[in-house]
Amino acid sequence: MSFFDSLKRAAESALKRETSKAINQAVQSVGKGRNHTETFTFSALPQNVAQLQALPEASLDSAFKTTALTILALCRYETSPEDAFAMLDFLKGPEEVSGYEKQFIRERLQGKAYIPRSYLAGATPQNGYQPSTPYTVTVIENPYSFDNENWATLYVASGGADNPRNIKLRKKPSTGQWFLNDIQCLSEIRVPVSDDPWA
Repeated sequence: MSFFDSLKRAAESALKRETSKAINQAVQSVGKGRNHTETFTFSALPQNVAQLQALPEASLDSAFKTTALTILALCRYETSPEDAFAMLDFLKGPEEVSGYEKQFIRERLQGKAYIPRSYLAGATPQNGYQPSTPYTVTVIENPYSFDNENWATLYVASGGADNPRNIKLRKKPSTGQWFLNDIQCLSEIRVPVSDDPWA
C-alpha cells in the first residue's frame, strides 16, 4: 500500500467519524427542548387559593412554575379537597376543574393522599412520604416537552416510582401564561412501608 493510499484511508476514516458524531448530536437535539430541570423551593405549603396566588410562581409565566404549583395544590387535597380544587381552578385559568376531573382525583387519591407528597424532595416509602423542609419540587423537561406550539408536557419525579410522571399544560398567547390542562401524575406508586404487609 502506497503512502497516498494510507493517507486517503486515514482521511476517509476521519470523515466517517466526524459525520457519525454530527449525526448523533443532531439526533440528541431533536425537539425544541433539552433535558432541562428547574427546582422550586417553598417555606410552606399553601392552604388556600389566596396563599397560592401570593407566591412569586403564581405569575404562571413559565410552564415549570405552573407544574410546581400544581403539585402544591394537590398536596392540599388530603386535608381540604375544597381548597385543593379552588387552587386547581386558578391554575386552569380560563377553565375550571370539571366534575369528571374532580371525580378522577377523588378516585386516585382515595386512601392514597400520599401520592402528591411523593413529588416533594425527601418523601419516600420508608418515611411515609413525609417531605423534607423547606419543600422542594423539581420539574423536568425532555426533548419533546414543547414540540407542539402553546402546549407543554413536563414531568415530576416521585419518591415512590421508577419513572417521572407527567403534567400537561397549555399556554394562553394573549397573556403569555401557562395553565394546567391535564393531571397525569396520580397513578399508583409504592405504598408507604408502614402500610406494606410484605415490607
